Amino acid sequence: MNNFADHCSEKLKHISCCLQAGLGKLHQAIHGSLRTLLQILFFQVNSFWIELGYFLTLSSLGFLALNASNPRTTTTFKPKYIDLFFTSVSASTVSSMSTVEMEVFSNTQLVLLTILMLVGGEVFTSMLGLHLIRAKIYLQKNGLITHRTVSDSSISSDPIPDSPTDHIELQMATRFRDKKSDTKPGETGGNLNHKSIKILAYFVACYLLVVHVAGSTLISIYFSLIPSARKVLKIKGLNMQTFSIFTTVSTFANCGFVPTNENMMAFKKNSGLLLILIPQILMGNTLYPVCLRSAIWAAEKMSRRAEFRYMLKNSRELGYGHLISGRHCVYLGITGVGFVIVQLVAFCLLEWKSEATGGLSAYQKLVGSLFQVVNSRHTGESVFDLSAISPAILVLFVAMMYLPPYTSFLPIDEAEEMKGEGEKWRKKKGLGEHIMFSQLTYLLIFVILICITERRKMKTDPLNFNVLSIVVEVVSAYGNVGFSVGYSCERQINPDGGCKDAWYGLAGRWSNQGKLVLILVMLFGRLKKFSMRGGRAWTHL
Repeated sequence: MNNFADHCSEKLKHISCCLQAGLGKLHQAIHGSLRTLLQILFFQVNSFWIELGYFLTLSSLGFLALNASNPRTTTTFKPKYIDLFFTSVSASTVSSMSTVEMEVFSNTQLVLLTILMLVGGEVFTSMLGLHLIRAKIYLQKNGLITHRTVSDSSISSDPIPDSPTDHIELQMATRFRDKKSDTKPGETGGNLNHKSIKILAYFVACYLLVVHVAGSTLISIYFSLIPSARKVLKIKGLNMQTFSIFTTVSTFANCGFVPTNENMMAFKKNSGLLLILIPQILMGNTLYPVCLRSAIWAAEKMSRRAEFRYMLKNSRELGYGHLISGRHCVYLGITGVGFVIVQLVAFCLLEWKSEATGGLSAYQKLVGSLFQVVNSRHTGESVFDLSAISPAILVLFVAMMYLPPYTSFLPIDEAEEMKGEGEKWRKKKGLGEHIMFSQLTYLLIFVILICITERRKMKTDPLNFNVLSIVVEVVSAYGNVGFSVGYSCERQINPDGGCKDAWYGLAGRWSNQGKLVLILVMLFGRLKKFSMRGGRAWTHL
């Protein structure tokens, strides 16, 4: 019996050793597979595919959620699948192009659209990018990825910048990434860099939270104090809190959706509301780098933390394209304000006594005009009917919508200084970079495609379906703005007795093929930073 027990004990020990060895090999295999997967995800998958997958997933989930929830007008009208998907893409890419009236959506659907606009906004997605850099740092510290340093990867894997300013910042990052920084005694520059990225990620989150809470609170207070504005919501059956949060999220994300059919035209006499929204527009897009750097500067003065000082002095090394140098912030601020002033002067000169501004006092016209021109880059909320705006102003708006949000004037000497760095950077790009078309070429292709899909309507209804209206729609979708001249039954040459005017964009009257093309335009516009350097291989002698 003892021999049998000893034999069994030896067998059990042998089996136990085999299991331990097998589990050890399995653990190593899983660890190796996970490490390989993370290597591929962080260093070999192009950022374009990651962001494209993000927006496609977001749009698909939004479509399913919108389709599962009932609209307000269930018994009389339910949007088609193509229109629901179009709306979901428009919200997630913060484009605010519309093919159905906004008052069709129920309160639940408005909440869903609010979520799509929030997580699709540039500030929110850039915050996710910061957390991705933090994840790289954590995985490197734990030995899961060792392909190259995070500082190198954050620079080399960055997408093509969205503006001339970002382009210069990316070039300068390669020059300064190995530079020794201002650090605490006994603390390395790398550690301070990593801590600064972590704090910056939370700082951007706080920036988002503060702006949204303050904005929605101010709007709610305004509606509580002003009966005329509150009356509009009551007539339309809109919840005040939902409207306040929805409008704040849409305005800050520079989406441009408003729960009312008429957009902000329903509040064109409420100048106080427009003045509340204007700072939110600027803080979320064209002047976001200026506001962010100012907030970090204020935090550094109050806290005296080395991390904030590091952000201000070494903004290029953090891999966050929206945090730019103080000098460039000045140029960007001057350029942004300059564009607004030029548009405001032109708009007031041409539209002061037009049909679009009729019935308003001088003060209301001035505030409304300011609101309208600020929205041309790149929010898309409208306080005036664009179909009543002169063609000259429409062309000016097209130019403003085409410009990237961080377009800024830079002194010639600095541009020349960066030229050499830019040439070196471009030599490292592959064949795909050289065969890409320019942005104008892509827009031309999209306009041609729309003219093909809508060729019959352009023949039978030329006043509504004219080339300028299509160009406005396409460039607006590309710039993720949302401006549209709309459609009017009164402009029909051959009147259709069944035609009814509706408060949505011209794209709402397009064929399904035309809507699909515009969906591609919105996605292309949201990801245009990856093709900003296209067309450089084309030259002439």
